[in-house]
Amino acid sequence: MGTSILDKIIKAKSARLVDLKKSVSAEDMEAKARSLPAPALNFLTVLSAPKASSTGGTGIHVIAEVKKASPSRGIIRQDFKPLEIAKAYLAGGASALSILTEEDHFLGHDRYLRDISRNVELPTLRKDFIVDTYQIHEAKVLGASAYLLIVACLKPKQLADMIALGGELGLTPLVEAHTEDEVKIALDAGSPIIGINNRDLKTFHTSLETTFKLRPLIPDGIPVVAESGIFKRSDLEALVAAKVQAALIGESLMKQKDVTAALKEMLAF
Repeated sequence: MGTSILDKIIKAKSARLVDLKKSVSAEDMEAKARSLPAPALNFLTVLSAPKASSTGGTGIHVIAEVKKASPSRGIIRQDFKPLEIAKAYLAGGASALSILTEEDHFLGHDRYLRDISRNVELPTLRKDFIVDTYQIHEAKVLGASAYLLIVACLKPKQLADMIALGGELGLTPLVEAHTEDEVKIALDAGSPIIGINNRDLKTFHTSLETTFKLRPLIPDGIPVVAESGIFKRSDLEALVAAKVQAALIGESLMKQKDVTAALKEMLAF
């Protein structure tokens, strides 16, 4: 079997980590992270709160993503100004922000997360391929309120330890699953909030049916985030009907010239 896109991303990330630890040791990064207070904005608290729709009914939180490119789509936005985009999302009604920091395949950068966390009054998620606790400590130092953990990238014990670390640091681990088995692993590991990725990370095929299939497996007390494949208002309405608390939306908003107007339009129900 050939090497998947996910395998390539993890290989590149692991190589970058070797270099990072030469410039700032794991011990120093952890010490700095633990010396900082918990973020003022709590990702889990925000997404756990009831969200009303614009018409007063049950709504849905949107985690709006700042993303320049992806392996499947290439460059998504040529005119890429991360801080301006983040502020536009705030104006459009986003509840939180997802910031890509993966450099090689998504053209993200740590400074995007740092700058946005400092200047926009919304909780931020470090969207990356985390394979080492170093990256979680680094997320806190950069100002993130939350960090992404992908079940497909981690062993169950490693996942559980990385979830527990979030509790120690005052950060929220958003744990991403794509299959029934991965949802079970996420629950067993103690995930406080679960993301259902509608995109298969091996083939990059996307379908909202993944969320509709897996949502019933997750207890009501755990907030659920639908990720990927969300393009229009009716998608959000369908997710609300499926008792999904939040939607992570990137590409469909990033392609819009006026992201504030586009987000308001999606939330107008």
